[in-house]
Amino acid sequence: MLDRLQPKTGARRPKKRVGRGPGSHRGKTATRGVKGQGKRSPGRETPFHFEGGQMPITRRLPKRGFTNISRKTCDVVNLGRLVVLGDGASVDPEILAARGLIRGSGKPVKVLAEGDPPANLTLKVHRISASARQKVEAAGGTVELVK
Repeated sequence: MLDRLQPKTGARRPKKRVGRGPGSHRGKTATRGVKGQGKRSPGRETPFHFEGGQMPITRRLPKRGFTNISRKTCDVVNLGRLVVLGDGASVDPEILAARGLIRGSGKPVKVLAEGDPPANLTLKVHRISASARQKVEAAGGTVELVK
């Protein structure tokens, strides 16, 4: 059975033989066109962004801004989204990731104050805004910062 396996008809094409005379229909210039850089050896070994010698677009355009390599990003969640956890819930990054409220990428979690929190909420997060802390504590909850 295995000795009879072969590709479907038309799945494999014969190798293109170029530069083998006029009878092959691919003689003379061997499908490379006439003159120019692509015809010369070694041929098409220019980088994909090469523009034929003119000033490249990456050098023609002005540079703006700055990228801070020390930037620290957080997964952000608003208090209003925590309502789905219910009153008296204990919240930490693993629970937030399991419920799909954050991506769970291992970044620190920051809680912001948009919306109203559920009552008696226990938060264990890396960062929290001052107004979010006030809202949680006003609703009878507690906030614990973790490292």
